[in-house]
Amino acid sequence: MSSHINASITIPPLPSQKHIGVIDVGGTHVKIYSGSQEAMQMFASGHDMTPESFIQQVLQCVDVTQFEGLSIGFPSPVKGNRILKEPANLAKGWVGFDFTQALSCPVKLINDAAMQAVGSYEGGSMLFLGLGTGLGSTLIVDNQLQPMELAHMPFRDKDYEYYVSEHHREQVGDEQWHRDVFEIADIFYNAFMPDYIVLGGGNIHHLVQLPAYIKRGDNDKAYPGGIRLWGNKL
Repeated sequence: MSSHINASITIPPLPSQKHIGVIDVGGTHVKIYSGSQEAMQMFASGHDMTPESFIQQVLQCVDVTQFEGLSIGFPSPVKGNRILKEPANLAKGWVGFDFTQALSCPVKLINDAAMQAVGSYEGGSMLFLGLGTGLGSTLIVDNQLQPMELAHMPFRDKDYEYYVSEHHREQVGDEQWHRDVFEIADIFYNAFMPDYIVLGGGNIHHLVQLPAYIKRGDNDKAYPGGIRLWGNKL
């Protein structure tokens, strides 16, 4: 997916004070942000979650009629507000699924790593790497957003995603996992030459000390990222 952000990435006042909801779909949990004054809600996802069960649980958690728009971050390639590839960690049936029709609400759909990247962006050129169930990757250069699919490119005897995964960390221990994560980050840093890298995702808390060119991300950045989708054209 190739998308664009306006010249300013700062979260702007939304037209007519629109009430925007943000849904962050992960391989193990779905998080729903209803507004800055409301608590985040969450339910389990996983290999059994179909689009239909996802919609049903969303509607049980929140009244979508309160929103003028919804942003959904999804763990798979997205283009033209449509999912292009079935996710590895959810059930099948997502490709081409019409969220706007199912939720009766305007929806902006984006890759989950890209949404967190938009919320983390501080200007210049930034490479975002999400260490979660998989490896998410997004490049933003001078407000131009380019989600990428680096996870399954070959690395050593497997791929990049494997060596930053929770499974690999459990197999080799934290010390070796740290070395592998930073080696991969260094490869990407030299290849793409960003001003800085943001490491986000659920496993970032395992990393205590970071190299100078790496900034610590926060899963909660998905919320401002989702808001920005409605204040800037992507």
